[in-house]
Amino acid sequence: MLAGAVAAIFLFVSRVRACGIQAAYQPVRAVLGRSILLGLEFLVAGDILKSLVINPSLDDLLVLAGLILVRTFLSVSLGVEINGHWPWQETAIAARAQPVARPNNRAKNNQPGGRDEG
Repeated sequence: MLAGAVAAIFLFVSRVRACGIQAAYQPVRAVLGRSILLGLEFLVAGDILKSLVINPSLDDLLVLAGLILVRTFLSVSLGVEINGHWPWQETAIAARAQPVARPNNRAKNNQPGGRDEG
């Protein structure tokens, strides 16, 4: 997370010099949010390993479940804040971004069995 924060600050300073503060804010915010998300994922993985390998009692598993719920909520919230949409809307947004394929009428007319111009 610290390396991501340093990279975000460096990116912010370089973009402010190049394009101004308004253009630099959103990309830096996204970089910083993604580094926090990556850090949360590592913390969840570390908690899972610690709880299941070192001391697998029922109390530790309940604490682990609570930590995972809180960190999952934080991850989803940060993801929505960074991307501007819910995670399950990715495919709908990607489908809308794809250009619609339209048949080429000129190629159809030049094929045998197509319409005759004369």
